Amino acid sequence: MHELEVKVPAAQPGSYRVAIGTGLLPGLWPQIKAAFGHRRPFVVTDANVVSAGHLDTLLGGRPAPQFVIDPPGEGSKNITTAVAIVEAMEKAYLGRDTLVVALGGGTVGDMAGFAAAIFKRGVPVVQIPTTTLAQADSAIGGKTGVDSSVSKNAFGAFWHPAAVYIDVAAVQTLDERQYRSGLVESVKHAMIADADYFEFIEQQMDALLARRTDVLETLARFNCTIKGRVIEADPDERNQRRMLNYGHTIGHAVESASNYRLLHGEAIAIGIIAAGRIEVEMGLSEPGRLERVTALLERLDAPTKLSADMDDKQLIDLLRHDKKAVDQWPRFVLLDRLGHVHCPDGQYAIDVGRSIVEKVLGAMANDR
Repeated sequence: MHELEVKVPAAQPGSYRVAIGTGLLPGLWPQIKAAFGHRRPFVVTDANVVSAGHLDTLLGGRPAPQFVIDPPGEGSKNITTAVAIVEAMEKAYLGRDTLVVALGGGTVGDMAGFAAAIFKRGVPVVQIPTTTLAQADSAIGGKTGVDSSVSKNAFGAFWHPAAVYIDVAAVQTLDERQYRSGLVESVKHAMIADADYFEFIEQQMDALLARRTDVLETLARFNCTIKGRVIEADPDERNQRRMLNYGHTIGHAVESASNYRLLHGEAIAIGIIAAGRIEVEMGLSEPGRLERVTALLERLDAPTKLSADMDDKQLIDLLRHDKKAVDQWPRFVLLDRLGHVHCPDGQYAIDVGRSIVEKVLGAMANDR
């Protein structure tokens, strides 16, 4: 087992450990009870995780109050479900000595973390991610939230986990589409921070698609090291942490416009390509980079074009609603070379003219 420490020097002081290994889940409940023995655990999971057997594996027949999100997925990631989770904790007579345990993918982790942040003015949450997406990204960093009827993650809070346990064996139960889609966040981490890591993913793609656990452990270490370093520098996204949003500004708009028919990683793949085309328009892209990134995403079967029913004008309107927008327009994270964010004047997100974005999205609409 490998362990990393993420330091959080901001409003929620302290640090938390990220444990990475294969086959951690069966022995995890006693570890959690030992580490947080004075707290009463409440498990948040979803129907997919239950049917995959992960909840039974974690609990090992032990009783525990729980909330199962059903139907699973982004469609349930809303304030109504968040209220239901909080009320389920109340009905179980839980108080400020509660420990929320998030067992699942990105939706479970976001919702459980958000519920923990608002329950009795805040209780700890432990993240146990079971998908490639959550293990790469959402379980680490403390971003929690739910969607509104207008945009993604409109309600949210920074609520850093008390601990993170990553069992890479858990992703063996994912269907192929979910598995591949989640790997897009690993590509993003490589693009923003480590060109050698990008090359590692290229070289190990066959092993990744075969779900080799040794390679998945290495992937998790790269991801957690990159994200942990960024979070330690900027836990509340004042500046540097914005680099983690690469591909997400347009990607989130694409995800919303698809009514969540696209998985998160699939939408982010399109957002990465859009960012790459903006970089070309602004003279920031070295020759061949966009083609290289496109080829890697296509090996994951991730979409790199807007679908036929995607309206580029609707995407522009959604960008105006982006949670990071100022004066109805977001700033964009861009690269000046693979593994390095373009950072003029120390700013990790920069102004991009609306005309450039409209040109890129219009061209992507015409390319389909």
